[in-house]
Amino acid sequence: MDEEYDVIVLGTGLTECILSGLLSVDGKKVLHMDRNDYYGGDSASLNLTQLYRKFRPDESAPTKLGRDRDYNIDLIPKFIFASGELTKILVHTEVTRYLEFKQIAGSFVYRDGKISKVPSTEIEAVKSPLMGLFEKRRAKKFFEFLQSWKDDDPATHQGIDLDKDSMKVVYEKFGLEPGTQDFIGHAMALYLDDDYITKAARPTYDRIILYTSSMTRYGKSPYIYPLYGLGELPQSFARLSAIYGGTYMLDKPIDEIVTDEDGKFVSVRSGEETVKAKQVIGDPSYFGAGKESDGGKVRVLEEGKVIRAICLLNHPIPGTDDSDSCQIIIPQNQVGRRNDIYVAVVSSTHNVCAKDVYVAIVSTIVETNNPQAEIEPGLKLLGPVFDKFVSVSPLYTPTSTGKADNIFITRSYDATSHFETVVEEVHDVWRRVTGHDLVLKAREAANIEEGRDEAP
Repeated sequence: MDEEYDVIVLGTGLTECILSGLLSVDGKKVLHMDRNDYYGGDSASLNLTQLYRKFRPDESAPTKLGRDRDYNIDLIPKFIFASGELTKILVHTEVTRYLEFKQIAGSFVYRDGKISKVPSTEIEAVKSPLMGLFEKRRAKKFFEFLQSWKDDDPATHQGIDLDKDSMKVVYEKFGLEPGTQDFIGHAMALYLDDDYITKAARPTYDRIILYTSSMTRYGKSPYIYPLYGLGELPQSFARLSAIYGGTYMLDKPIDEIVTDEDGKFVSVRSGEETVKAKQVIGDPSYFGAGKESDGGKVRVLEEGKVIRAICLLNHPIPGTDDSDSCQIIIPQNQVGRRNDIYVAVVSSTHNVCAKDVYVAIVSTIVETNNPQAEIEPGLKLLGPVFDKFVSVSPLYTPTSTGKADNIFITRSYDATSHFETVVEEVHDVWRRVTGHDLVLKAREAANIEEGRDEAP
C-alpha cells in the first residue's frame, strides 16, 4: 500500500459512510476500512446467524424462525423522517437509486397505562383519547399558531419571541395541560427528557414543524424505512463512494493509528501494511473507546449508556390495530423516569424477517445499575416474546475537534429514534474536516418517490 490518500475512513457505520460518499463526490481520494466483514458497524443489519453469533456465540438460531437470508435485523433502531435531513442527503446524492423505502404504519404514545395513536389526520385528532374536547380546541390554536408563524411578520407572533421565550411560556399562553405538553414534547418534538421546556422555544418549533411536514407528506406516520433494513443505508453510500473512486476494504484489522512526534496523524497500520493519508475519520471504537489506555481521544458522554433489547415476536403489538410497523414512545414521567423509552417495530413487510415474524427493539438511556428493569415498561407492551437479545452500549464522544492532529472521531449513536442527530454529526465532522459548511444542492431529476408504489 504505497498510495497516499486524502482521507482514510475507519468503520462503516452510517455516519462514516455518508461522509465517505460525500468526500468522494467532492473529489477527495478516500480509502475506507472496516475490521468487520459486513457493512454498518454499530448500525449494521444482521442475518440470523450473525445475530446469534454476536449475542450468543455458542448457540445456533432455531430452525422454526425460518431461513437465514430472510433476516436483516438492525442493531440500532432508527426511522427516517420523510421531510428530514437524511432524506435531503439521499436525494442530493441520488443514493435513492440503490434503495427502496416503505412507510412506517403508525406512531403511538403511552399514556395512563395504554397506548394511543398520534393523530395523523383531523378526523383522528377529533377522535383521539389523548385530549378532552376543550383541550383539543386549545391544541388546535397552538398548532395553527406554529403553522402560520412567519419570522418577518410580527402579526403572526402573538407576542411570542421563539428565540427568547421558553417552551413553558408558549405552552402557558395556549393553556395546554401537562399531558398535552408531554405528548407534544415527546411524541412530536421527540425530546428524550423535559429539559427543553425551560429553554428557548425555537428548536422545539423546528422539531414540531419537521414532524408535521413529514406526517403530511404521506399520511399515517412521519417515518419511512428502507427495505432490507438500515444496513442498506451505509452500503448505498459505499456504492456512491466507489463510483467516485473511493476504495473499500472489509475484514481488515486496524492495528495502529500512527502519529508523528507532534501527535499528528500520519498513517494506519494493518498487519505488515501501512497506508498514509492527510486525515483520518473513524468511529470511537478505533481510537481506544472501551480500553483503559484511550490516550484521551474519546470520553463517555454524561448520559452514559444506552440499553437496547432486540425482541423477536410472532404477532403484531397489541393495541396498534395490527400494524405491520410502528413507533411507540413512553414519555419519561409516565413511568417515573428521566428519559423516554422507545419501541420500534418492523416486520416481513420491510424484508427484515420471515413471514409472520415481527422485530421490536426497546431502547432507552440507562439511569440505574439495573438497565434491564428500566426497559420493562416497553417489554410489557409487546406481549409474548419468542427471543430477546440485550445490549448495553456506552456513548462516546471525541475530546477534541481533530483540527490539531487531523484525527476526526465521530460520536456514538444516541438513543433518539430518528436520524436527525446523525445528520447533524455529518455536518459537524464535514465542517471540521474541510473547513467549510456542507451545502446540499437541490437536484431536479432526483425524486425519492420515483418508481415507488408505496411511500417513497
